[in-house]
Amino acid sequence: MLGRHEVVAVVTQPDRPAHRGQRLTPPPVKTRALAAGVEVLQPPRLRDAEWPERLRALGADVAVVVAFGQILPRAVLDAPRRGSINVHGSLLPRYRGAAPIQWAIMRGETVTGITTFQMDEGMDTGPMLRSASVTLGAEETAGELAARLSVLGAEVLVDTLAELDTLTPRAQRHEDATPAPRLKRADGHLDWNRPAQELVNRIRGCNPWPGALTRGPAGTLTIWRATVAGTGPTRTPGTLARPADGDAPVIAAADGWLRPIEVQPENRRAMSWADYLRGARLSPGDTFSAPDSSGAPR
Repeated sequence: MLGRHEVVAVVTQPDRPAHRGQRLTPPPVKTRALAAGVEVLQPPRLRDAEWPERLRALGADVAVVVAFGQILPRAVLDAPRRGSINVHGSLLPRYRGAAPIQWAIMRGETVTGITTFQMDEGMDTGPMLRSASVTLGAEETAGELAARLSVLGAEVLVDTLAELDTLTPRAQRHEDATPAPRLKRADGHLDWNRPAQELVNRIRGCNPWPGALTRGPAGTLTIWRATVAGTGPTRTPGTLARPADGDAPVIAAADGWLRPIEVQPENRRAMSWADYLRGARLSPGDTFSAPDSSGAPR
């Protein structure tokens, strides 16, 4: 049950290989649904001709779609009697696409939220039903924000379903739309010629995936957390420097300095910046650069 609503079935992706042994692993929602005694369907492609009729046969009043990972055709969206509702991790029309949480952080937003909307065949373009906003923490990562929005999203969804008979859908202002495409590994490559705050935001937005990568004298390094360590003119972005306050070394950016907090050398565990520096034996003047698309140094 979902509040006073009955869940007649869960539709999710097929089991896929995962973890070190590449064992066939079910999606978490499948595990939860089976434990609750709910029927589970796992179509390889919902565009295949038989699926709209199979979904109609469930007799559902409405479908709820959350991060399904496929573009759904009109016949699937219209299979339930009252269509399909999406729970989206942004304040639409901003950040339409597969990675709204990550791009909101990387673009420096301080407020984001959840929107429920009636789905059409476009990419997050349907009329909006309800929304709720949250303030982003200054150090909050994409993983942390996703966990927080998952709770809020469930609350907004329950309210949406409860008020479905009285809500008036609101058309989106398409001219205000911003894209949030699926992240690629290269989106995590750090360009030290960018401003320090922009780099910190990219590091936050790429945690936990794909990770923010740089290349230094000791090899490829993933920076999981960092902070701006001051602003001002710098000579060579990417250069390691000892700050005047005597604190841990910083890396020069376009307009100031960035201090890593948590890092992970290639093929090693995550560690503090101080522990990494002790083992890497770096010196002021050493440089970091962006990896190329293969992860190798430029």
